[in-house]
Amino acid sequence: MTPTGRISQSAFDGSRLRVILLLDLYDGAQQQFLDAYELMRKQVATVPGHISDQLCQSIENSSQWLITSEWESAPPFLAWVNSEEHLETVKPMHSCVRDTRSMRYSILRETGPGQPLTPDPATAGGQVAARVGDGAARHALTFTVKPGSESKVAEILAGYESPEARVDETTRLRRTSLFMHGNRVVRAVEVEGDLLAALRHVARQPEVRAVEEAINPYLEQDRDLSDPQSARVFFTRAALPAVQHVVSDRPTPANLRRHALYYPAKEGRGMELARLLAQQDQAAADDPNSPVHSSTLFQRDDIVVRLIDITGDLDLDPVASLGLKGPRKAAELERLLDGAAIGVEGSLESDRNVNRLLSHADMLPITDRSAAGS
Repeated sequence: MTPTGRISQSAFDGSRLRVILLLDLYDGAQQQFLDAYELMRKQVATVPGHISDQLCQSIENSSQWLITSEWESAPPFLAWVNSEEHLETVKPMHSCVRDTRSMRYSILRETGPGQPLTPDPATAGGQVAARVGDGAARHALTFTVKPGSESKVAEILAGYESPEARVDETTRLRRTSLFMHGNRVVRAVEVEGDLLAALRHVARQPEVRAVEEAINPYLEQDRDLSDPQSARVFFTRAALPAVQHVVSDRPTPANLRRHALYYPAKEGRGMELARLLAQQDQAAADDPNSPVHSSTLFQRDDIVVRLIDITGDLDLDPVASLGLKGPRKAAELERLLDGAAIGVEGSLESDRNVNRLLSHADMLPITDRSAAGS
């Protein structure tokens, strides 16, 4: 059944994935790049879920190149692109490439030998219907700070001046939400238009650079933002991609509150846990009695963060707030969740443990800022 709620972003629709990487090479770096690509091609070919890739060179500008790859679905690609293995694989390309731009697309329609121009929805694989959204892209970063520095870091992050929302004629920042869970920081952004352009715009703003420099001494992972390689590695490791965004078709209530919930998964179970919560949030979008109006799921490795806009307090309906409604859902979450890491062990079938999980998963809000007119 197709949910009535609007799913504007999803890694779980079952469709094949097309990844497009645009590259601008330094002058004279073509052969070095080709050697690096050949090494990368052989390594990527062994990654589960990878189907094929192509390397293309512009017929108009010899420094502009294009790499396209096809994957069985989004989850295996996201698992690989956010891995340490990926960082090592692409490292030889860094000295060849002036600029890159990555785009990911679900394959919804396809023509080819023996294939109809219009696929039969009853037999076509993957998703047939296009998603409907609000024109926003969502992304998050997460990193940890040294234990004992949490209050100082929270003070620094709460006190920054918001950068200019307008990036260019088509791109603007909509909202920035910042939370902490212990010594883990999560910064989520909503962008109208070009996400990469917005992230680069923010990184260049003096007020943002000042905050980044101020928290540098407290980070568990050292970084030097003046060094492109150090900055690239840090932000690649900090990336926390959005894997689903869903919003109910119900009218938007005036009293929505934003919360972030942290779900540490058992080793190797992060994507499975995110998929479970995605299904729950799709069901909530169809439930006229659900307090959850919208949800964005972010996942990387065994870190899952669920950003929800909800009516009323979380503890008015802990089961709905946690995404546990329905038969056996608590048991499924218990199987995937690293309860010890979040301080909640034992059965989630008990009200006491559900309430404890809600209390322990609820992240500390640091700042939540919407751009004017949003």
